[in-house]
Amino acid sequence: MFLMVTVNVLCCKISSMNDLQKNVLIFGANGAIGGSLSTLYANAGASVFAVTRNPHVFENSNIKNTVVNYDDDHAFESAMDSLFSEYVPDIIVVACGALCIGEKMPEKSVVDIDAQYMEDLYRVNTILPTMIMKRVISRMPRDRDFKFAALSARVGSISDNRLGGWYGYRASKAALNMIIKTASIEVRRKHKNSVIVGLHPGTVDSDLSKPFQNSVLDGKLFSSDQSAQYLFEVIENLTPADSGKVFDWKGDIIEP
Repeated sequence: MFLMVTVNVLCCKISSMNDLQKNVLIFGANGAIGGSLSTLYANAGASVFAVTRNPHVFENSNIKNTVVNYDDDHAFESAMDSLFSEYVPDIIVVACGALCIGEKMPEKSVVDIDAQYMEDLYRVNTILPTMIMKRVISRMPRDRDFKFAALSARVGSISDNRLGGWYGYRASKAALNMIIKTASIEVRRKHKNSVIVGLHPGTVDSDLSKPFQNSVLDGKLFSSDQSAQYLFEVIENLTPADSGKVFDWKGDIIEP
């Protein structure tokens, strides 16, 4: 989709965009990638509304934190009503996700499949982003164009699966990708210039990837800031023609 640019070039570009007049809504803003994206957009001049499960202090005054209990439907609805009464986002990023649940690790074999682990992965990786999408997009005015991006993963691609394993995680991300595609078709009818996509951030040095970092190739383990810079570039270059697709951190399409 676009040529990959170096981190230094991205930093220069972003630092020159300190007048970015956009409202950015980020869910999971206290996670590694969500936190870096919040800071990045705020430093670029955007007004950032950072949603977290627990109170979180952000240094940049452009970031406003709100605490939401995603498991409480009434509280979730009330929080979104309050937010949209004063703030309509131009960009929405869902940075929530999980690979390991408690002590459960990704399955290496079919005999390792555990129903509770799979259910937990679907709840975090598929159902939660879907319910966020429902509550946000249903409140968007018809005359407001927007970009909605949810963190997905390359391993959610069925055609790219050559190694097997990781049944629950792969399936939960593949399901998310289908939600993204389906929603993009519906939303296009009311918001013709809006974009709904999935984003693969690469392998990021975070709690999610720590158990598997020894197998990551040199130069392929990103800091959360580095990944956020790449994703920022991808998001800013999205067009309505990209809606329904999944992109990696370089801006390349990940096939279903």
